[in-house]
Amino acid sequence: MPEVEAMIEIHRAGDRFCTVGEGVSTWHSFSYGAHYDPANVGFGPIVAINTEHVEAGQGYEAHRHADVEIVTWVLQGVLRHDDSTGHSGTIRVGTAQRLSAGTGVEHSERNASTEVPLAFVQMMLVSEREGEPEYVQREVVPGTGLVPTVAVHAPAELFVVRLAAGDIVTVPASRRSLIHVTAGSIQLDDNARHSNTVLQPGDEARLTAAGEYDLRAIGAADALIWQLQR
Repeated sequence: MPEVEAMIEIHRAGDRFCTVGEGVSTWHSFSYGAHYDPANVGFGPIVAINTEHVEAGQGYEAHRHADVEIVTWVLQGVLRHDDSTGHSGTIRVGTAQRLSAGTGVEHSERNASTEVPLAFVQMMLVSEREGEPEYVQREVVPGTGLVPTVAVHAPAELFVVRLAAGDIVTVPASRRSLIHVTAGSIQLDDNARHSNTVLQPGDEARLTAAGEYDLRAIGAADALIWQLQR
């Protein structure tokens, strides 16, 4: 296997694509829908990281997905989902859900509340699973270090990091690693290069063959961490 050049890319929240609809707004980390950048179509198996804000009582009507892993992490409120297989339910703060779309499924996603806004991060990966749609949902118990979420049918693992002010967590080396900050401020310490970068909500760092690194919370902070095997 050819050697991969070590790289760190910083992508700021303010540079993300934005789509605005009736009662909904979405910030896209990668090319999505009408937004296309040939230099930003994915990172390893990840093809979408969308931060969704949905007003009370609003949401997305039925739409189709196939051949992707869809992982949802709620930041605020309650998300209700219904699909064409008859599956329905809710996702709350602290619960991760994975939908393997398989050969295809239509689903709707709506704010379950008529009073409280909804915010969630929805991530999509190229799936290695064929067959009927499949759901897995897991409550993620807070803990120190990297806390695992749901398994996916892709060469990837998703972890949650919740840090108090001053906390430090070391992320092991991986072929690729992606940090997506969801709350607070986190300093990324690149141990190999003795440099650091502060990341705010919506900011991402994408690391390729960069070795292990430290995340230091400037104040209380949360982040999603993808460890990718290719």
